[in-house]
Amino acid sequence: MAHSSSGFNARDPASNVLLEYSSKHQDNNESITTNGGVPVGRKEAMLTVGYSGPTLLQDVVLIDELSHFSRERIPERVVHAKGAAAFGTFQVTHDITAYSAACVFKNIGDETPIIVRFSQVAGERGYPDTYRDLRGFAIKFYTDDGIWDLVGNNSPIFFVNDAINFPMFMHALKRNPVTNIRPDYDAFWDFVSLRPESTHQTLQLFTDRGIPASHRTMHGYGANTYSLINSEGEFFYCKFHFKSDQGISNLWQSEADRLAGLDPDYYSRDLYNAIHNKNYPSWSFYIQVMTPEQAVKNPYDPFDNSKVWLHADYPLIPVGRIVLNKNPTNYFAEVEQLAFDVSHIIPGINFSPDRMLQGRIFNYGDTHRYRLGINNTQLPVNSPFKLHNYNRDGRSTILSQGGGPNYFPNSFNGPRNDKRARALAPRIPLNGVADRTDNGLVDNYSQARLLWTRVINDDERERTIENMLIWLRQTNCVIAERAIDNFAKVDEDLGKRLRAGIRNTSGCPPHVTL
Repeated sequence: MAHSSSGFNARDPASNVLLEYSSKHQDNNESITTNGGVPVGRKEAMLTVGYSGPTLLQDVVLIDELSHFSRERIPERVVHAKGAAAFGTFQVTHDITAYSAACVFKNIGDETPIIVRFSQVAGERGYPDTYRDLRGFAIKFYTDDGIWDLVGNNSPIFFVNDAINFPMFMHALKRNPVTNIRPDYDAFWDFVSLRPESTHQTLQLFTDRGIPASHRTMHGYGANTYSLINSEGEFFYCKFHFKSDQGISNLWQSEADRLAGLDPDYYSRDLYNAIHNKNYPSWSFYIQVMTPEQAVKNPYDPFDNSKVWLHADYPLIPVGRIVLNKNPTNYFAEVEQLAFDVSHIIPGINFSPDRMLQGRIFNYGDTHRYRLGINNTQLPVNSPFKLHNYNRDGRSTILSQGGGPNYFPNSFNGPRNDKRARALAPRIPLNGVADRTDNGLVDNYSQARLLWTRVINDDERERTIENMLIWLRQTNCVIAERAIDNFAKVDEDLGKRLRAGIRNTSGCPPHVTL
């Protein structure tokens, strides 16, 4: 019997997906089948010998059901495990062909289909959306030259600036291996206080922007430094920015805590409902550009992703607009199996010496080879419009590529080297001595000082201190002292106010001064 649709208006769209299905399929007479397409005569009971007898091995319906059930989950992402996504378009509104010959920027008015995934960085799939955390902001462009994956966050900076420190930082954010409790406040404050390049991002995490009001009301950033190549072969370094057209809106800690208990999937619900109601969220796309000559003379390392490029020196250049206008129809197929790979770039866009980017080039693709298999790019949501190469076989192969040769070079008209891609490949002279040089020791406080003294106002400073104290009071006093010392180097008054806030609650021994 069909369900009534009378309850549609009483609930939000995300709650009505089953009612919508029912209303669209009132005349559905399709039979249940096995995964092999064989009709099933009765679904409610196993095949047994009598009422109380054993189950028969020949119950293929049961085996089909249970074997699929035990394989319904794949390993969740180690990072960015929980998220929501939507499809849309990127439209070029300004000409930047002077900087890049990438097809996605070719003509004003051109549109490229995209999917954007928003996520938590540290939380697992079941974590509340409103937990204080960095948010992922990843865009997959389905271009004529293949997939371009632009993977970033809702912050222009990050905690660490060398990929070798990234797994260690994530361990400090994850569950304690003995207690399985998260967060481990000692581990968090211990790591960030020992790696002072994290001071800038840690401070920003505890400002109002540490908890966005929704995915729709936060900015996005490519975070890493990339490079652009124009049709003349000229080379530029760049940063990518996505500014929310809805404006920035954030949650105070008390409201975030309330929503975490009331609706752990608050952000996902908000995004789905907005798009369902045709309130399509959008972002304005910008770049910052730096010439190689400017990079050499820049007073700070432009490839250090714990630092921003100051807008006064490198102003935002408008590029286009992102609009999200279509919800996924199946979360597992189109979001859980969605795979972003930083190594997926297109001609006209390239990499830089950014150490975090260099590590991500390997790590992202390797993650999906583990989670989804070697042929993860053949899944529909990850697949480019065209795929011509010499890779064959492997688990879950979907494309046979028409029986073409699987070796190169060949004499049988297999795919060939692309002249345009070769022309747009940068030639960068490299020299130096191979060594392990710590890049986290240079000026870790001046940009954090700008954030504290010039970007946020007095009210937000007060809230930021309150937010930091919630976490600092949970750690031991030796680590707290070290962390506060870093913040005192940002601003002396900030350090004093943090010390005053935990003095009576730290339980420190007499020889430790707070």
